[in-house]
Amino acid sequence: MVTRALKPQSKRRSAPLGWRVRIALVTLFLLAAVTVYFTNRLLTDRFTETTRNRAELRLALYSGNLLSELRRNAIVPQLLARDPALIGALNSNDFSQSTQRLISFVDEIGAASLMLLDRDGRTVAATDRNRLGSNHRTASYFVEGMRSNQTVFTTLPRESGGYVFTYSRRVESDGNTVGVILVEVDLAKFERAWAGISDAVLVTDSEGTIILATEPRWRGLTEPEALAKQPAEGAIERAIKITDGWRGDSADAYILGEAVMRTENRISFRGWRMASFTTYTSVRERVNGVLALEIMGFAILLALAFYVLSRKTALRMALFQRESAELRQLNLRLQREIAEREKVQENLAVAEQTLAQSSKLAALGEMSAAVSHELNQPLAAMKTYLAGARLLLRRERPEEAMSSFHRIDDLIERMGAITRQLKSYARKGQQELSPVDLRDALASALSMMEPQLKLRQVKITRILPDDPVLVMGDRMRIEQVMVNLLRNALDATKGEDDAEVDILLSSGRSATLTVRDNGHGIEDLDELFEPFYTTKQPGDGVGLGLAISSGIVADLGGRLTARNSDAGGAVFEMQLPILDQTHETQAAE
Repeated sequence: MVTRALKPQSKRRSAPLGWRVRIALVTLFLLAAVTVYFTNRLLTDRFTETTRNRAELRLALYSGNLLSELRRNAIVPQLLARDPALIGALNSNDFSQSTQRLISFVDEIGAASLMLLDRDGRTVAATDRNRLGSNHRTASYFVEGMRSNQTVFTTLPRESGGYVFTYSRRVESDGNTVGVILVEVDLAKFERAWAGISDAVLVTDSEGTIILATEPRWRGLTEPEALAKQPAEGAIERAIKITDGWRGDSADAYILGEAVMRTENRISFRGWRMASFTTYTSVRERVNGVLALEIMGFAILLALAFYVLSRKTALRMALFQRESAELRQLNLRLQREIAEREKVQENLAVAEQTLAQSSKLAALGEMSAAVSHELNQPLAAMKTYLAGARLLLRRERPEEAMSSFHRIDDLIERMGAITRQLKSYARKGQQELSPVDLRDALASALSMMEPQLKLRQVKITRILPDDPVLVMGDRMRIEQVMVNLLRNALDATKGEDDAEVDILLSSGRSATLTVRDNGHGIEDLDELFEPFYTTKQPGDGVGLGLAISSGIVADLGGRLTARNSDAGGAVFEMQLPILDQTHETQAAE
């Protein structure tokens, strides 16, 4: 009877409470929807305007840089057309020094190239020697330059894609036209700089033709044609990731049915214009950040509403409290265990440091043998240069003998640097790092190995990139690593009839130097970089070369690895962080 009476009473009490919960939930959801809607519109308009202002400011900066480059190169033909050396060369037809003179100017001017044409349009001097002898009689810049008494600007399409921008001016001597000076302006560097931003940028001439763009396929088209032919998966996709559904105002432009922000600026040069397409993604992210905070706030209110209105909250909270008490006890135990483990780890770290220092101090006992191991190549080279200098002095050729003495002086400095690097194995020293071109470092290392290479019949294959491979490091230490790798490769191929050593230098996300030999390979890869591990005969080495090299590469933020090649022999790879040239270009601007 009591049970039957309690059940209806429980239902009567729970019914009004259920309605109150529903009303509170509906009210809270309506309030959240209204707040999020108005916040979205307000912040979207504000952040969109901010983004547009930034895009206009960025476009003004790009236009100013482009105009400054054009104006700076515009005065160059006028100055070179008055150069007495160039005028004299055109009058005398002696152009032996003209090319070298133009090369001396190009670095100071910053132009892409310089060319001197005679009155027949033939290239008689050029910073690019491949253009010598080419004929430009029918080229517009030559024809217009010969006719006009002013500097002429010409835009011509390039066969390989893009455009060539040139300034030309005729060269006069005693009132007669003797040739034309041609200055090619490097505007492609701006395209490379623009490629590193999130905006899509294009420049059009007075006829509306695109002559500069972050997307190469746009060049030569009008802006509507370029946007119509642009595929969905292309460079412009980074600027059209937002649709018009969340924006209240109309879009500036539509590309493949999607909205983008278009900004245009006039360049005070021959009717040129510059336009950019800016993504709305940053605006959406900022707005979403604020909306997420608002939604989180309403979620907290919703949790509080459930806490206050739910009949079962008190029972659940009691259960949660008991569970929390158990969790706190567990947390205390975990904290004590963590503290004990941290103490053990600290003791272990101190022990590891002590062991490492002890190992380094033990290595000092073998330092004399290590010095002999590291200085073997410079000493052999010095011996060769001394013998050569002695022979040259006997033949009364002191100038060439002095060259050998200079090389011996350089080797002495290298020996001093090597001894300092060997000391750093026991105590890490402070080194001032600077940009290093790995191609030059490799050339120096091969020069240092030249005496040993002459004694061996080893085929050296080098594959190097045309562009510099720059890393931040200490050139002397990097050369030391390269010498160690080359020396190990030569030692590994002593028993081979057709000894070969392949050297590959590449650059991508990191700079990688690969040295491969066709020797017998490596038996124990795990202990290869351990101090005093060596496979050489006693007296040939003490096993510190690769250990020191691995430490040098690690100090420079890279890594040194080794493996056996499938075709036989060993492969060593040195990877170093490469310098970011894009950031350097932007910083220079």
